[in-house]
Amino acid sequence: MSSFLLYGANGYTGELIARLAVQKGLTPILAGRNPQKIAPLATELGLEYCTFTLEDTAAVDEALADVPVVLNCAGPFSQTAKPLVAGCLRKKTHYLDITGEVAVFEAIASQTSLAQTAEVMLLPGVGFDVVPSDCLAAHLKTRLPNATQLTLAFQALGKISRGTAITMVEAQGKGGLVRRNGVLTFVPAAWKTRTIDFGNGAVTAVTIPWGDVSTAFYSTGIPNIEVYAAFPTPVRIGMVATRYLGGLLSLPPVQNLQKRLIQNQLPGPSEIERTQGASILWGEVTDDAGKTATSRLQCPEGYTLTTVTAVEVVSRVLAGRFHPGFQTPSLVYGADFILDFDGVVREDLN
Repeated sequence: MSSFLLYGANGYTGELIARLAVQKGLTPILAGRNPQKIAPLATELGLEYCTFTLEDTAAVDEALADVPVVLNCAGPFSQTAKPLVAGCLRKKTHYLDITGEVAVFEAIASQTSLAQTAEVMLLPGVGFDVVPSDCLAAHLKTRLPNATQLTLAFQALGKISRGTAITMVEAQGKGGLVRRNGVLTFVPAAWKTRTIDFGNGAVTAVTIPWGDVSTAFYSTGIPNIEVYAAFPTPVRIGMVATRYLGGLLSLPPVQNLQKRLIQNQLPGPSEIERTQGASILWGEVTDDAGKTATSRLQCPEGYTLTTVTAVEVVSRVLAGRFHPGFQTPSLVYGADFILDFDGVVREDLN
């Protein structure tokens, strides 16, 4: 079986995934809201396509009726995941997406009993959010089984897509998130700062509400989790400023203005930029006795990595390699899953 539904195929990452899927011998059915955007790509790749809005329950059910897997690439996932997950539960279709939004992970995790009853897998985050970091967290857990504190960090060397930028705009003013004693806890934006060596000397990183604040808890059971990202000084200053400007930045006119400006930009990094880019992940676990273990992952550029990991997960699910219920990448495929991809190197530092 090689067919699956690719919703959001006309987006930047969706198109990359569609092209790689065809190269790998898969036959995705391209889907989205706008036929004018979907049809040209489907024609070029010789694929079927369908268009429907997620508000149309009957249309969602019809699209999912004859496919074993849906891969949702249409962000913001806070708007698209809920109706597609509901449809997958009704039609007994496996659900995958490439989100990094904590609220989406938590909402999908709450559906695990229904998914188990339907014998389908709900696996959000099959891209850069959160495959490498989730696998790194699981690896660190094996190195220090009694760990009670997990710190993850990443440095993304490359540009972001319009879709990612829009998701970031929508998150402005919402602050940060960490996990304390197993509970998701709101903290100010850029709450903590620390220096981290990603392999080329120490750089400054700040806390962000990355998806692993949610998923790493399910993967490892570690109750205290923080995630950091390395940003240039102006970006860090801007993040701190959102603590005081959050109300203004959340106003619809301000949000709409920022989104219009983003739409005038290029869809995402070029092929050359993706080739030249990289993503580096760092993680550390600590137990109550103060013992630590630290590891690092060197990976391809984020969108390139998302494309290959998403297509690989689709292939595995189509081959029957899945676990019913809500899952994380490492729970299904193990901590070493990330090592299956070209350009990935893992290093244990202590």
